[in-house]
Amino acid sequence: MSRIAVIGAGAWGTALALVAGRRGDHEVRLWALEKEVVASIAKQRTNDLFLPGCRLPDTITATNDFKEALSGVEIIVSVMPSHHCRRTFEHMAQWLQPHMLFVSATKGIENDTLLRMSEVIREVVERFCGFAPRIGAISGPSFAKEVAERHPTALTVASADNALAARVQKDFSDASFRVYMNDDLIGVELGGALKNVIAIAAGVCSGLGLGHNSVAALMTRGLAEITRLAVACGAKPQTMFGLAGMGDLVLTCTGGLSRNRSVGVELGRGQQLPKIIAGMHGMVAEGVLTANAALGLAKKYQVEMPITEQMHAILHDGKSPHDAIRELMSRPGKVEDRF
Repeated sequence: MSRIAVIGAGAWGTALALVAGRRGDHEVRLWALEKEVVASIAKQRTNDLFLPGCRLPDTITATNDFKEALSGVEIIVSVMPSHHCRRTFEHMAQWLQPHMLFVSATKGIENDTLLRMSEVIREVVERFCGFAPRIGAISGPSFAKEVAERHPTALTVASADNALAARVQKDFSDASFRVYMNDDLIGVELGGALKNVIAIAAGVCSGLGLGHNSVAALMTRGLAEITRLAVACGAKPQTMFGLAGMGDLVLTCTGGLSRNRSVGVELGRGQQLPKIIAGMHGMVAEGVLTANAALGLAKKYQVEMPITEQMHAILHDGKSPHDAIRELMSRPGKVEDRF
């Protein structure tokens, strides 16, 4: 049996807690910022705010208290939005111990520092706790609702620490949730984060009424540009053609449950970003902020990312989606290669 703390009770955090809890051999604590989530789980065994209709087993305890969530745990799974990661770990610091394994399941990049989530966690833990954390990341094509409903799902856990990856693989795998191992932490984290920007672009195409040709081209060239950036940052190119790269990109660009794609659809229909965000009722589309961070990394490493540039212009500069698509199609001719 493992004692596991899942920090963040949005849809994805709740689904991961459910995966660990439904096996029956783990003790799972689910930390929620929202007191109504804790009350809902305690009273009805469901997270009615973020993952309604999915019953949580009694092996999961919901709490709003960090001490209760973290005392005695062996594995901490971090599933909060990227812009809350640093502050949340600072608040958790006094209860963190060197024996704990840290797993990031957040698909984002810190906007100001351009750090991946594992880098943010490492920085905070080393500064406030005085030890170097054992850390990994889990990512791949996974809608929370489908995971909770036991649809067959495959992800990858990445870490330079092989024992950590093997432990997470063992503790989270079941008949409908298959976990692969990978040693490319950079690639797995960047694949999960950068594909969200391309998913917004795919949604824009749909919102504009464009067809399958457009989306197929966008996804293919989108994979090429996120691979260019990931490799420049130190990732292995083959990671981008696996679950955390192409797999997650396909799902997020085409699936109706994708929040990032949904933002793009509304943008393509002419809606303004603030109104779209307000209508999400607390749900987060990481690609909105990742567009900023991706461009920052692209400039740092001198990588060309035309799709990301146009999405940033739509999201943050008020550019017309029609104009953005027109500019992408009128770029000078290129020789196609993998990257």
